[in-house]
Amino acid sequence: MMCLLLLPGANVPDAGRENVSTASASAGIERFCLELYNNIRGDDSKPGYEVLRKAITGFFNLESDDRVKKNILTIIDFSLSSNLERMWIIDLNRQEVVHSGLCAHGRNSGDEYACSFSNTPSSYKSSLGFYVTGDTYTGKHGLSLLLDGVEPGINDKARERAIVMHGADYVSRDFISRNGRLGRSFGCPSIPQEDHEKIITMLSGQSCLYIHFPDTEYLKRSLLLIDETAAGGMSRFLYQSLTGSLFSKF
Repeated sequence: MMCLLLLPGANVPDAGRENVSTASASAGIERFCLELYNNIRGDDSKPGYEVLRKAITGFFNLESDDRVKKNILTIIDFSLSSNLERMWIIDLNRQEVVHSGLCAHGRNSGDEYACSFSNTPSSYKSSLGFYVTGDTYTGKHGLSLLLDGVEPGINDKARERAIVMHGADYVSRDFISRNGRLGRSFGCPSIPQEDHEKIITMLSGQSCLYIHFPDTEYLKRSLLLIDETAAGGMSRFLYQSLTGSLFSKF
């Protein structure tokens, strides 16, 4: 269980310390990620380890600032072909991938592969980085999910650009078989129509979404990929996991 990391000798950084060393923070997060990655069943689709590591670090940074309310982490890996499953929803409490599937990128980000990203309105490109989910609404694509980009200059114009998660008929295996690649959006992370309402409802209400691509500039600029500041969020998450499991017995 993840809460075992809180036992003596587990080398988890102390959230009460103002200055957590880089080595201590990195060791704790690394251990958490390795345990999570190994606990996800082998027959489950899951993101690559390094992608998961970055996503968890960002989640903990958001947790440390009380910006997420659900222990659900969505990862989209735009370094993969759009013809492959490249979106995973992980229930961190259960240490389980509860959904994996297709996800479209913006039409000006690339064809089969995404390779160009933007925060500019009307660019029709996807934006990288971390988002916090908002409320749902019903629009031209049916039930849709508002997204707040939380990285200044990287994705913070998501609301202005109307970047949301929604279902689309061009996100399907049938579309791939007819066109050789998945369809593309105006920049939104669009998902298959099948079960889209269930997925969007599950993610709504301040869960964390991470869109990944090994972009050197993004990786240098992001303040949410810093282990030292994530350490407090990890300790807080583990403490809540432990106390929750104890109180659930009574």
